[in-house]
Amino acid sequence: MRWGGRTPPSVPGPGAATAPPPNPEGPATQIGLITDSVSHLTFEEALDLARDLGLSSVEVATGNWSESPHADLPALVSSAAAREEFAGRISDRGLALSALTANGNQLHPVSGPRQDRVVRDTIEVAGALGVPTVVLMSGLPGGRGDSHPNWITTAWPPENLDILAYQWDEVAVPYWKELAALARDKGVRLAVEPCGGQLVHNVSGMLRLIESVGDAEVVGANLDPSHLMWMGADIPTVIRALGGSIFHVHAKDVRVNGPEAARDGLLDTVAPTRPGDRAWNYVTLGLGHPGGATFWADFACLLRSVGYDGTLNIEHEDTLVNAVEGVGRAVGLLKRVALVEAPDRTPAKI
Repeated sequence: MRWGGRTPPSVPGPGAATAPPPNPEGPATQIGLITDSVSHLTFEEALDLARDLGLSSVEVATGNWSESPHADLPALVSSAAAREEFAGRISDRGLALSALTANGNQLHPVSGPRQDRVVRDTIEVAGALGVPTVVLMSGLPGGRGDSHPNWITTAWPPENLDILAYQWDEVAVPYWKELAALARDKGVRLAVEPCGGQLVHNVSGMLRLIESVGDAEVVGANLDPSHLMWMGADIPTVIRALGGSIFHVHAKDVRVNGPEAARDGLLDTVAPTRPGDRAWNYVTLGLGHPGGATFWADFACLLRSVGYDGTLNIEHEDTLVNAVEGVGRAVGLLKRVALVEAPDRTPAKI
């Protein structure tokens, strides 16, 4: 059995809402919803929306940077009955639970331990439910003795590289080796989302983390192309470089505002609530990347070509578009371009 191009570290335990196994004849793609995209809806309303849109799965956030409107993590940790009820709400609608998400900064020099507790509890719950994947950020430490994270984006002045070496060698790698061991013990994979403002924010950082941890069956990538788009990466090149390390995928788009980007570049500290003043914004699928639907068709084909057989989970963070409308538009686009059934053509024997 394969999950997104990788074999899980161990067979997950039973759970009513686990992701369905892919077609044994070859890769097949499901379309899902990150329920935080419609955080104003109740859990039942969000699940009904996913069902009514014909989706296959959902992904649910458990805390840290999410207010976790659809999951009570302490209850899920402590109560088998709560886990059963949670899973039942999902499976009763014909949906699977493809992942739990604990995005935050567990390497924060001050609040890191609290955020790490959410991460570890989420891994615990995922293992108990048989959910194959936990999505999370790499985290971002400070420099030595700092009380705030420090995102190093240039090699100069020279002290930047000293800080970066400390962040990797003395904080991130020891932490991730321990976390990977926990995840392996629970039968869970860790899908790390390369993102601006995190230690792992590009392909090179993602591959460095995988190599440093030394367990490529447990630590891989959650590919959210929007983060890499605004930093100027070429997404087809990203997919080819990560290949079978892609464990999970978020479908989210970015639109670059030409005049603002031309004036100030793409490093932007303008609040997301002022989209007209920013150099770039997260937008509804298909309204951002210049390739439109063609880009997303290539995206789906390239993922299949590297063996990805997991879900494409829609994430709506467009401040100009109604959330339910945005999710519906994204579903419509992905249903036109996603390759759902396993391939079945073989060359004729002549």
